[in-house]
Amino acid sequence: MNIQDKYEQLKTILRDMGQIAIAYSGGVDSNFLAKVATDVLGERAIAITMIAPLHSEGEMEEANELAKEIGIRRIIIKEDVLENEVFKTNPEDRCYHCKKLIFTKIQQIAKSEGIELVADGSNLDDMGDYRPGLKAIKELGVRSPLKEANLNKQEIRDLSKMLNLSTWNKAAFACLATRFPYGETITKESLRAIEKAERYLYEEGFKQYRVRCHGNLARIEVLAEDRNRFFDTKYMDQISNKFKEFGFTYVSLDLNGYRMGSMNESIDIVEVN
Repeated sequence: MNIQDKYEQLKTILRDMGQIAIAYSGGVDSNFLAKVATDVLGERAIAITMIAPLHSEGEMEEANELAKEIGIRRIIIKEDVLENEVFKTNPEDRCYHCKKLIFTKIQQIAKSEGIELVADGSNLDDMGDYRPGLKAIKELGVRSPLKEANLNKQEIRDLSKMLNLSTWNKAAFACLATRFPYGETITKESLRAIEKAERYLYEEGFKQYRVRCHGNLARIEVLAEDRNRFFDTKYMDQISNKFKEFGFTYVSLDLNGYRMGSMNESIDIVEVN
């Protein structure tokens, strides 16, 4: 099946759903899904965004503008997931507890709007990493139309470009909780330090990056081709001093560079069907 066939299949899936509430972050996947759902269903498609300490302020502001561009009605709800003690302790199945909490709330809001079906932006590529949150989504009966249409990440980017969506080449950004090793307590202070540090890397011109938090140490991941920017003592001092202003004591560069899911490298991958 070629990409155009998959696109048509996605539209058929959405049309058959009749109405839909999309868990909307403004990322590549949820923005594409929201656009196609709006094209197919019109006002019968809505977007629901959960604002939590795990999300950067910049990402939430961008999501607001993107939703306006698409023309989808967006509902914003707030939830402090750090009040959940199990999540806060950051176990290996942290994402399961977070998704269960968030999508339960989203389903409640959707039902209050007269919409039974909730969907997320999971795609085929999400099946290859350790993602315990997919178990929660399955348990709650949340639909994943992009996955059902057999679309992978690159195809979603290609179709987004075809639809003139500005997110077609947007860098991938997971929630800030993914910056912590499992077992390390997640605090609001650490989350804000990571947010400031990553915002600084963005302002420095880096396109894809992560700041992993190991206690009072920041581990910087950038694309392999961007690592040489740090091989300058003045620049290293500049980055180090800035990160210390944000609350870190030590600052390091990951020599392997950026890779998705690096915090999962020390655990066994469990596939969720």
